[in-house]
Amino acid sequence: MKRYRLLATATAGLILVLTGLLLFGNLNGNLVYYLTPQEAIAKQAQFPDGRRFQLGGLVAPGSVVRTDGGLRFSVTSGTGKDAAAVAVAYAGAPSQLFQAGIGVVLEGSWSGPVFAADTMIVKHDEYYEPPGSTRARPEAGP
Repeated sequence: MKRYRLLATATAGLILVLTGLLLFGNLNGNLVYYLTPQEAIAKQAQFPDGRRFQLGGLVAPGSVVRTDGGLRFSVTSGTGKDAAAVAVAYAGAPSQLFQAGIGVVLEGSWSGPVFAADTMIVKHDEYYEPPGSTRARPEAGP
């Protein structure tokens, strides 16, 4: 009886370990990190060419250049003395809301000194109105 209990406990433990490996074994390989331009530049060696991550920041004014099949622009972390900028090559059609000065989150990887992105999320405020709309924005609260 004691031997069967030991065998059942060992089998249950083995099943739990195998289940854990199946569920969480490759979790680190599937993570996509979010970095600011400062962090991306500082950790560029830790994210070699081909390793995907998300880059978030503001599109630098005057940096947008349309190319065949995409865009080239810079993403900056702000305007202070600690501001950093990353050159971005985006493949695909940009969102209609895309413009200089707007917040973006890009997903891609380093391709040499340039961040090659294939996914873009454009941030906008809650007061978005379609072009040509005449509805006034609500006043700011106290």
